Amino acid sequence: MTFALGENSALLKPVTLGGAPMSNRIFMAPLTRTRADADATPSELAAVYYSQRASAGLIISEATAVCEQANGAYMNTPGIYTDRHQDKWADIASAVHTAGGKMFVQLWHVGRMAHPEISGFETVGPSPIAADMLTHTPSGKQPLPVPRALTVDEIESIVGQFRAAARRAVDAGMDGVEIHSANGYLLHEFMSDVVNQRTDGYGGSARNRARFTAEVVEAVAAEIGAERVGLRISPGNGAGDMREDDKVGAYEALLCRIAPLGIGYLHMLIEPSQPAFATLRTQWEGALVLNTPREVDSDFAALENLAEWGVISAAAVGRAYLANPDLIDRLVIGAELNEPDVATFYAPGPVGYIDYPTLAEAEQLSA
Repeated sequence: MTFALGENSALLKPVTLGGAPMSNRIFMAPLTRTRADADATPSELAAVYYSQRASAGLIISEATAVCEQANGAYMNTPGIYTDRHQDKWADIASAVHTAGGKMFVQLWHVGRMAHPEISGFETVGPSPIAADMLTHTPSGKQPLPVPRALTVDEIESIVGQFRAAARRAVDAGMDGVEIHSANGYLLHEFMSDVVNQRTDGYGGSARNRARFTAEVVEAVAAEIGAERVGLRISPGNGAGDMREDDKVGAYEALLCRIAPLGIGYLHMLIEPSQPAFATLRTQWEGALVLNTPREVDSDFAALENLAEWGVISAAAVGRAYLANPDLIDRLVIGAELNEPDVATFYAPGPVGYIDYPTLAEAEQLSA
């Protein structure tokens, strides 16, 4: 695939989001790579991987657990809740900044997507409704268990864990954090009118279902400054066996509540043709980052048009950045893009992680 943006490209114009000036509007989307150490510390290769892609306007890290119990959907995913984790994220931040880039850490809690064989903890969620899925565990594929409904005290504790993780990220030198309320994980689960069947202040009405995510955003903004906070949502996304009959109500309530904070950006994973996109885009006056579904993830012509029209502030790109550390250079001149190797997405080691060649490296190999 080839596509040349051209020298007057809207996507190549600088932008300031999250309180940081960024050289362009093509962001690296969060991509789970399952290469962390067994204790959830990012691997020694992570600093190389991220710094190779520092030409992105902003790198958004792979989803990163805010506490030990927050992990457990996949093996070898990172965390940011110990000093060792923080030290490694500091190495990553330094490498990215040295290469001229900006980076946010994406914070998550996997909720009902966790399996006890991976997390070592009881699986929790908004209500005792299991995701109808199998997951890879140390003993093979297993169905996800029925989660235990979180208590109000536990919800308040998790809000504090997001806040503490954000502090660690900024203290490690990161430019900010993105709160993960998408893709079928805990905060998204609370947003759903199907998965969330609570009858207390965190369930029922759209406003109540939005409350948990809103409280996390408010706590993190109070801790590190609203301009350093991004929020990711995916209205109507079926990942993680997520179901939402009401695809906009809780999101409208959420955006209404957090709008006065002035967070750095809202990150939406959605196809722009979906009605929910138009509804929520009209409501949101702040910066908007768009991440389209993977089948149109690299439709740069469409993304360029949206940026030119002012519909989006930036575009987050996943697989194309995974396979092309010099994606910006390739897009400027319309060079062929490397194809991602699906077989190595979640494999350990450097293959399919830090060995995708840049244009210069490819030319040397073919010389």
